[in-house]
Amino acid sequence: MGRSPRKDLLAGLTVAIVALPLALGFGVASGAGAEAGLATAVVAGALAAMFGGSNVQVTGPTGAMTVVLVPIVHQYGTSGVLTVGLIAGVLLIALALGRAGRFMAYVPAPVVEGFTLGIAGVIGLQQVPAALGVTKGDAENVAVVAAQAVADFARHPHPAAIAVALGVAAVMLAGARWRPGIPFSLIAVVAATLAARFAHLDVATIGHLPAGLPLPSLGFLDLGAVPHLLTAAFAVAALAALESLMSATAADAMSVSERHDSDRELFGQGVANLVAPLFGGVAATGAIARTAVNVRSGAASRLAALVHAAVLAVVVFAAAPLVRDIPLAALAGVLIATAVRMVEVASLRALARSGRGEAAILVLTAAATLAFDLVTAVIVGLAVAGILALRQVAQSARLQQVPLHDGLPPADHHEEEQALLAEHIVAYRIDGPVFFAAAHRFLLQLAETADVKVVILRLSRVTAIDSTGALVLGDAIGKLEQHGILVLVSGVKPGHRRTLDALGVLDDLQAAGRVFAHTPDAIAHARTRLHTAGVLAVATA
Repeated sequence: MGRSPRKDLLAGLTVAIVALPLALGFGVASGAGAEAGLATAVVAGALAAMFGGSNVQVTGPTGAMTVVLVPIVHQYGTSGVLTVGLIAGVLLIALALGRAGRFMAYVPAPVVEGFTLGIAGVIGLQQVPAALGVTKGDAENVAVVAAQAVADFARHPHPAAIAVALGVAAVMLAGARWRPGIPFSLIAVVAATLAARFAHLDVATIGHLPAGLPLPSLGFLDLGAVPHLLTAAFAVAALAALESLMSATAADAMSVSERHDSDRELFGQGVANLVAPLFGGVAATGAIARTAVNVRSGAASRLAALVHAAVLAVVVFAAAPLVRDIPLAALAGVLIATAVRMVEVASLRALARSGRGEAAILVLTAAATLAFDLVTAVIVGLAVAGILALRQVAQSARLQQVPLHDGLPPADHHEEEQALLAEHIVAYRIDGPVFFAAAHRFLLQLAETADVKVVILRLSRVTAIDSTGALVLGDAIGKLEQHGILVLVSGVKPGHRRTLDALGVLDDLQAAGRVFAHTPDAIAHARTRLHTAGVLAVATA
C-alpha cells in the first residue's frame, strides 16, 4: 500500500485532527449540518483516496464548495444538495472518460488567485452571523447577510459568541506562525468547548449528532427536480474539478517525486461525489489545506488519506456525544482563520506587480465571486484574461517592409536593377497571427500604399489565420488593385491555404499566376512585368 506505512499512519492521524473541525464547520456552513460534513469527509475521503489520481491528495468538504452549496440549500433544501452532488459525480466521471483533465491547466494564475481571494471573503462573511451569535438572515448575498447580522448584533449585543469566535481564530492564526506543525484548530475548539461548558456561556452548540453513518439510500432523489438542478450540478462539477486539480498540482510541487494523473483524479472525485450523497454527504473536492498538511507530515501513499477517513469514521461512530457540545461560534472562528490563511499576500503582490492586466483579472474575479457566484466569477475572469491575451497576441502581429534582396542571391542584383526595384516595388512580410483581433490593425494599412507599381505580400511567417483575417487580407488586395497596383503573394503555408481557398481570397491571383511558393520567384515575376511594361511604354511613345 505504501513505501513508509508508519509515516503514512502518522500523517493520516495528523490530517484527521486538522480535518475534524473543518469537516464540522463546513458541514454547518453549507446548511446541511455537521453530520453531513463528517459523512462527506469519511465517505468521499476514502473513495477519492482509492480511486483518485494523486497518492497524497486529501478530499473532503471545502470552503469553496460551501459557497456554492449554501444557495442550493436555501432554495431546494438538503435533498436538493444531495441530488446536486450525485449529478456532479456523474458529470465528473464523464469529464474523466472524456480526458478533460489536461484542459484545467489552461486556467490563468490571476483567475485562480482572484477566485481564491473571493472565496476567502465569502467564507469569512458567511461566518459573521454565527460569530456574533445571531440568526442568519434570508438574503442570498453574503455581504448583505453579514450586514444584517452586524445590525442585529448592534441592537442586541451578545459578547460570549464573538469572544469565542475571535479567541479560536486568534489561537489558530498565532499558533500557525509559532508552531505550524501543531493542530491548533482542534486545541482551540476543545478549549472553547470546555470554556463554554464550565463557564456556562450562552452560546449555540452543534447539538445532537447521530452515532454512525446512515444506511445508503436514494430516498432524497426527486427526478422531477433534476432539470432545475442541472445548472447547479454543472457548477459543482466544474468547481470540484478545478479545485481538486489545483490541489493535486500543489501537492506535486510540495513533494519530490509525486505526479498526479489528472483524468484519474477527476474519476476519483466523480466516484466520491456519486457515493457520498447516498450516506448523507455533500459535494466534496480535493482540499488544498489538508493535502498540504498530509504532504508536510510525511505521507508517501494513499494509506495516509485512508487513515484520515478511518479516524474520522471512529469519531462519527464513537465520539458523537462529545462533538455535540462544540459551540457554533468556535467553528465560525475556525473558518474565519481558514479564510484568512487562504489569502497568500506574497502571491497577490507578485501578480499585482507583474502588470495591470493581471491585477485587473485578479480584482474582477474576486469582486465577481463576492457579488455573484463562483461560476460567474470564473467566467468573468476567463473572459477578461482571454481578451487581454488576444490583445497581447494581436500586438505581436507585425507588418514589416523588407528589402527586396532578402531571399535572393546577391549575384542576381545590379545597382541599376536595385534602383528600379526600389522605386516601383514594395515587399511586406507579415509576422505573427492574422486573426480577428489583429487583422484590421495592420492589413488595412496596405490599402493606403501609394507611389508603387507592385506589392509583394510575404506570408511565410504568418503563424495563424482565421476567416476574419483572411477576409481583411482579401479586402486589402482588392483595394490595392483598384489603385492599379499589381499584387503578388508568396510563401503561403499549406495549413493556411484551406482557409484562404474556402473564402476565395486568392482565387483571382491564383488564376493569374500571381501566387508563388518562394519570394525570389515573386520578385523575378515583378521585375519581368515592370520590364515588359517599360518596353511597351517606350514602343508606344
